[in-house]
Amino acid sequence: MIWLFVFIIIDTQILKDIFTMKTKKLFLIIVPLIVIGSYFVIPPSGNSIITSGQTMSDSTKHAKGDNMNTKVVKTEEEWKKELTPEEYRVLREKGTERAFTGKYDHFFEKGVYKCAACGNVLFSSDSKYNSGCGWPSYWTPLAKDKIILREDRSFGMVRTEVLCARCGSHLGHVFDDGPEPTGQRYCINSVSLQFEKTEDTK
Repeated sequence: MIWLFVFIIIDTQILKDIFTMKTKKLFLIIVPLIVIGSYFVIPPSGNSIITSGQTMSDSTKHAKGDNMNTKVVKTEEEWKKELTPEEYRVLREKGTERAFTGKYDHFFEKGVYKCAACGNVLFSSDSKYNSGCGWPSYWTPLAKDKIILREDRSFGMVRTEVLCARCGSHLGHVFDDGPEPTGQRYCINSVSLQFEKTEDTK
C-alpha cells in the first residue's frame, strides 16, 4: 500500500509538471511528435503506389501497348476474344495448320512478317525461301531477340519450338536442315503471321 501511495504521488507530480510547463517547451515536444507521426501515415508525394484494387491510367496502358519492346500479357479469355478460332488454336494452344494450306506457303512478296497476335515484327521476306515442306520457311529471324526457342517433347518427338518473344504465342519449329548461311529452317504457321508490304526491307 505504501508503494502504491508513493507511485500516485509521483504520478500526480508528473502530471502537474506537464500542465504547468511553459508553452514554449510544450510546443517543442508536441510538434516533432506530429511531424514524425505524419511521415508514417502519409506516404511521400514522390512515390506512386498502385494497390491490387487499382489500375494503371489509360495513358500508361496506351504507352505499354504501343512499345514493341514491352511484353504483352493477356488472359486466355482476352486472347479468345481477339483471335479467330484457328488463330487461337495455333497461337495459344500450340496447334499446327495442315501442310500446303497456309496463305504464305508460296507467297514471296517483299515485306515483313509480324506476329498475328501482337504485331511483333519477326521475319523478313529476304530470308524466306521455298523449302517444299508445306509451311512458310525462313533461314533466320529478323533479329534473335524477336523470338524465343524452347525444347518441345510433344508427340513423342524432340523438337525446338519457336515462340514470339513479345507475347509468347506459338509460331512453329526450327530445324537444322536449312540453307546457308545459318543452316536453319524456321518452319512457321501462316496463321501465326501477318504480312506487311514494304518498299525496302533489310
